[in-house]
Amino acid sequence: MGKYIFITGGVVSSLGKGISGASVGKLLQLHGFKVTMIKFDPYINVDPGTMNPYQHGEVFVTVDGTESDLDLGTYERFLDIYTSKANTNTAGDIYQTVINKERRGDYTGDTVQVIPHITDEIKKRFRALKNDFDISIIEIGGTIGDIEGLPFIEAARQFQLENRKEDIFSIHVTLVPYITGANELKTKPTQHSVNKLRETGISPNMIICRTDHKLNGSLKKKISLFCNVDENCVIEALDSPYIYFIPEALHKQNVDSLIMDKLNMKSIKRFDKKWFIRVRLLSEFTKKVNIAVVGKYVTLKDAYKSIDESLNIAAAELNAKADIHYLDSEDNNLIEKLKNCNAILVPGGFGNRGIEGKINSITYARENKIPFLGICLGMQCGVIEVSRNLAKLEDANSTEFDKDTKYPVIRILDEQKKIKYRGGTMRLGNYKSKIKKNTVAYNLYKNVEIEERHRHRYEMNPEFVDVLERVGLLVSAYHKGVLPEIIEIKNHPFFIGVQFHPEFASRPMKAHPLFKGFIRAALKEDL
Repeated sequence: MGKYIFITGGVVSSLGKGISGASVGKLLQLHGFKVTMIKFDPYINVDPGTMNPYQHGEVFVTVDGTESDLDLGTYERFLDIYTSKANTNTAGDIYQTVINKERRGDYTGDTVQVIPHITDEIKKRFRALKNDFDISIIEIGGTIGDIEGLPFIEAARQFQLENRKEDIFSIHVTLVPYITGANELKTKPTQHSVNKLRETGISPNMIICRTDHKLNGSLKKKISLFCNVDENCVIEALDSPYIYFIPEALHKQNVDSLIMDKLNMKSIKRFDKKWFIRVRLLSEFTKKVNIAVVGKYVTLKDAYKSIDESLNIAAAELNAKADIHYLDSEDNNLIEKLKNCNAILVPGGFGNRGIEGKINSITYARENKIPFLGICLGMQCGVIEVSRNLAKLEDANSTEFDKDTKYPVIRILDEQKKIKYRGGTMRLGNYKSKIKKNTVAYNLYKNVEIEERHRHRYEMNPEFVDVLERVGLLVSAYHKGVLPEIIEIKNHPFFIGVQFHPEFASRPMKAHPLFKGFIRAALKEDL
């Protein structure tokens, strides 16, 4: 079919282009269409894999091992799809591809320029998934007017010109701020933003107005008049207490019908409102659970976006509200703050900052029978904690933090040591593991073979498995029978560490079994 919806944003960043696009995609799915989303980020990094989470939030990993923007996690959770390298693009990756072609002589002597060579590569990627899906929703990152985003906007303009009008729909997400002193909403930022977009040759078909106050009819009429958009295509996007309510809010404003009319599409099946009902039920709580997430990027919630979503999704399925407390692993009062929590999660990360605080929090969880879930580095910290305090391997450590440690219970793979580029040294994407029966992990998964996403360089050293299992640790899953994937502690209500990232596989109404078990243990319910 080859239909395309472009999502751009204006005024300020972080307006929710990804959530807006994913919500539109969910509505079109409920009409029976196959929908995918593709992200274009204007930064020069080839991918966000080497970026500090404070720069750009968490690094999401696709099943094929692509390190991507956190918006791909939003796409997967809303649409219940699996994304891949074709769903994520950066300016760095695109420029690198074009430069490599030039070096090979693919352009037969042409002067290589932004137009047409860069824009042609971008347009090629717009079309990357058209044969597999009815609709491709294309989100262009950044804010309209940013110099680094101009090639993407220009490519979108050309693409619009080269395709039938009935195949392209443009949505611009903008801000309508409320000025307290004047006691009114202001449309001028939206007007300027749309005018800036129109200067590039793109006129939006719809404007999604982010606001914390309702838009009355006169405001919508004003935006319509000054932005040259039909009044019924000026959409109110109020702040929502739960992001999965947003598709229903857009549906009530006929967003899906308006898009389908413009794209000359008819529903493939009867519109399914059951999804809205199920989401509503997940927001009704009778219980509350306090969860501590002990990390080092805690001042930016987006650094742990998928973990936050996974905890909330799992708690909602158990009729509970997750009250998540992000605690700094370098906080001198960390242990005191943990006393108010029902469970402790130590997430992944890199580098030695805050490691001792993470290990101390794990000691507290183990000794006080507090449910614990360690993810990636969190599992490795669990191995170090058991090695030091139960196996009495004094100063046991990871070679990431102490390359000369006497007891390297965590170490890098031999084949990784000679790799030059940091991005190539990790085990990335889906890998299979086999779980031992009669373990907590098996009780949760109800399966012997599992497949989960990875993003790490260092592994638990198999040479120390025997000595650690003699003091109560249990390796309950292995990759290829050699590399430990899941650890447990015997005689503990819930003490599990996993080398992979289960948070990337959580979906609304499909909580990941590890998170669901973790929350269940925090609620003191039977697993």
